[in-house]
Amino acid sequence: MHRSARNLQRFSADLSKLWAAQRSSSLRYICPAPGLQLKPLRMASSESFRIERDTFGELRVPSDKYYGAQTVRSTMNFKIGGASERMPIQVIKAFGILKKAAADVNKDYGLDPKIADAIIKAADEVAAGKLEDHFPLVVWQTGSGTQTNMNVNEVISNRAIEILGGKLGSKDPVHPNDHVNKSQSSNDTFPTAMHIAAAKEVHEVLLPGLQTLHDALAAKAEQFKDIIKIGRTHTQDAVPLSLGQEFGGYVQQVKYSIERVKAAMPRVYELAAGGTAVGTGLNTRIGFAEKVADKVAALTGLPFVTAANKFEALAAHDALVELSGALNTISVSMMKIANDIRFLGSGPRSGLGELILPENEPGSSIMPGKVNPTHVFVAPVCLIWSSLAGYDKAATIAKTAHKEGLTLKATAVKLGFLTDEQFEQWVRPQDMLGPK
Repeated sequence: MHRSARNLQRFSADLSKLWAAQRSSSLRYICPAPGLQLKPLRMASSESFRIERDTFGELRVPSDKYYGAQTVRSTMNFKIGGASERMPIQVIKAFGILKKAAADVNKDYGLDPKIADAIIKAADEVAAGKLEDHFPLVVWQTGSGTQTNMNVNEVISNRAIEILGGKLGSKDPVHPNDHVNKSQSSNDTFPTAMHIAAAKEVHEVLLPGLQTLHDALAAKAEQFKDIIKIGRTHTQDAVPLSLGQEFGGYVQQVKYSIERVKAAMPRVYELAAGGTAVGTGLNTRIGFAEKVADKVAALTGLPFVTAANKFEALAAHDALVELSGALNTISVSMMKIANDIRFLGSGPRSGLGELILPENEPGSSIMPGKVNPTHVFVAPVCLIWSSLAGYDKAATIAKTAHKEGLTLKATAVKLGFLTDEQFEQWVRPQDMLGPK
């Protein structure tokens, strides 16, 4: 859900210029959002800004941005959160899908095709993530998401105006409210965008990832089916089972995780679009809600439908809470599986050591040869070598001893790094219990 570091830096710079432009002539300092540099800001030249208006008056808007006055006012009212807490780009892209669908349907209901087509082209760019720099708002805003909805409306409006050869900020021939937001309200569009974004992430990221994990664990369960080991209860020895059976338990957990997510999705597929302000559908046309849902389904390839009850769809987010509950259960399953594997792979000398996990990176800056659980623990008693034999040699001794099944002493002598006498003198565990 995060945006690139380069874009976040650009965002910080843009807001710095924007806040500078809104300061009074007395040069009062505006406290920037967390993460922005706290320093005096120069008043930007008039050529860097255009004047736009909302219902509260005129505001300066950066001339190279597609957003408008309401977006600027939100950055002034919510100077918290910083660049890292901007509205997730997945939600912005979902808004692009929704606005495209609405414009297409509104064209059927009489919206000027020239205007509708320009909106559709601009919305396509939003949905593709091409206009990411024009969405500066953070998640901290009114509960309805009005500021983000208007940010989207303004960006699409100004981009559509540009496509048609007009002047940015003129709201002519494409108005952010009258045309881009036609038959819509923040109260139904924001829940709709959340549902679209969540459903796309589930299908494009979560379910494929879970299926990959399921298949990998199933392959291991088959591979390990003939390996007999001791079972444990309360970490104490119990009766035998196969390692394949143990991994089969993990396979089933992931299978159920997939099923839990899929079971929650039918409610997520229900869209609030068409409910407008309070669920009555004021200012829409009969059939608008159903047609928008059909368009969104066609654009995403997902089975979206209009919500059966728009009052519930606007007033509650139970569907997303249900999905969140499934995700919480999955996280518990993943933690259990990961901890089991970490425990079974503990060692290599003083743990269970039943699983050999990939040694993919060094695990310590002070303990040579140690490998931490990115995959596995390795903690040989060789701290003293980092100062006497050198870290690299100590690490070589530790890893060679483990791989060849030798003692640390035998390996050190075999490699010619230490003599018997040096090892006995330098490697004394009883001397490693505290500072000297």
